[in-house]
Amino acid sequence: MTDSSPLLEVQNVHAGYIKDLDILQGVNFKLYPGELVAVIGPNGAGKSTLAKTIFGLLTPHTGSIVFKGKSIVGLKSDQIVQQGMGYIPQISNVFRSLTVEENLEMGAFVRDVPLQPLKEEIFATFPALASRRKQRAGTLSGGERQMLALGKALMLKPTLLLLDEPSAALSPILVNTVLEQVKRINQSGMAIVLVEQNARKALEMADRGYVLEAGRDRFEGRGIDLLNDPKVGELYLGATTAP
Repeated sequence: MTDSSPLLEVQNVHAGYIKDLDILQGVNFKLYPGELVAVIGPNGAGKSTLAKTIFGLLTPHTGSIVFKGKSIVGLKSDQIVQQGMGYIPQISNVFRSLTVEENLEMGAFVRDVPLQPLKEEIFATFPALASRRKQRAGTLSGGERQMLALGKALMLKPTLLLLDEPSAALSPILVNTVLEQVKRINQSGMAIVLVEQNARKALEMADRGYVLEAGRDRFEGRGIDLLNDPKVGELYLGATTAP
């Protein structure tokens, strides 16, 4: 942590897709500048719903969300982007009919600065994309598309990046490649909220983690502590107790 004040703070948030049927049942969550915080839990726990609510795609029915000391409840996603937050959804996270380079340009839609230096910076970070800059995104492999989605979000140089299941549907080798890139991005100073089904890998790389269950934050702590917690291991990491 580099600051005593949270960069992002979620307090007692209730939210859902249908009126009177909340998926989030009073979630509390904090992220400090420069942290990588993992959000794990079983399917249906509310992980992706939390990310969408933070990013303004869902409006909480009750509770508060404060980013950089200001409430962002009620703001639209494009307004939240201008506050310095990026978001990469699990699916439909690139424009498949556009080229790699055009995708990066679309990622910087709110920036009034020369884009070429930004694009070259992304290509230096993701060399696999540099040789495919004129290739349509729909023809890329799953891992390359995830790297493009990361690069597109980084074009805005956000203070905070929300990642929703970046390893979904990838081979084990590509999972490692993508998550290594996420770690490097965090090491550059960018705060990251990592919503991830691969709980063990997420906690291994996280400063802190939250375990959601039935729309509530059931466990919270340092990533390594959660990884070694017998209760968390038995319930969420597939660990088995010794006979």
